[in-house]
Amino acid sequence: QLNVIIRSLLQNFREKIDQLKDLLLRAVSTHQITQLEGDRRQNLVDDLLTRQKQLQASYKNEGTEPDVIRSSLMTGGIKRGVTNPWLLEESEETRGLGFDDLRQQQRRIIEEQDAGLDALSSIISRQKQMGQEIGNELDEQNEIIDDLTNLVENTDDKLRNQTRHVKLVDKKSTSCG
Repeated sequence: QLNVIIRSLLQNFREKIDQLKDLLLRAVSTHQITQLEGDRRQNLVDDLLTRQKQLQASYKNEGTEPDVIRSSLMTGGIKRGVTNPWLLEESEETRGLGFDDLRQQQRRIIEEQDAGLDALSSIISRQKQMGQEIGNELDEQNEIIDDLTNLVENTDDKLRNQTRHVKLVDKKSTSCG
C-alpha cells in the first residue's frame, strides 16, 4: 500500500512539473515575464525534474549509490560546487512582490525601454537630417568651387593673351627704335 502511495505521489509530482513547464513556456511566449526571469525559472523547473528523477531512481533502487542520492536530494545535488537554487536570494527589486506586481513592474520596465528607444529614434532622425543638410551644403560649395575654377581659368587665359600682346608690343617698340 505504501508503494502505491509513493508511486502515485511521484507520478503526481511529475505531472505538476510538466504543468509548470507548460505555464512557464506560455508566460515567456506571451511576454508576461522577461526572458531573463523565464530562464531563471526554467533552471528551477529543470532542477525539480532532476530531483524527481533522483527520487524515482531512489525508489526503484537504481543507481550505484542510493544513499548518496537520497542525502543529496535536498542539499543541492551530487555535483560539487553546485549551489542549491532554492537557497538563491531573490533580487531586492522583486522581493515580496506578487505575480501582478511583477507583471506591473515588467510593464513599467518595458515602457521605460520604449521611451528610451523613442528618444534614441528622435536623436538618430535629427542626425540623419543634419547629415542631409551637410550633404546639401557640400553640394552647393562644390558648385561654387567649380564656378570659381572656371572663372580663374578664363582669367588665366585672358592674362596670357594680354601678356602675349604686351610682349608683341614691346618687341615692336624695340625693333622700331
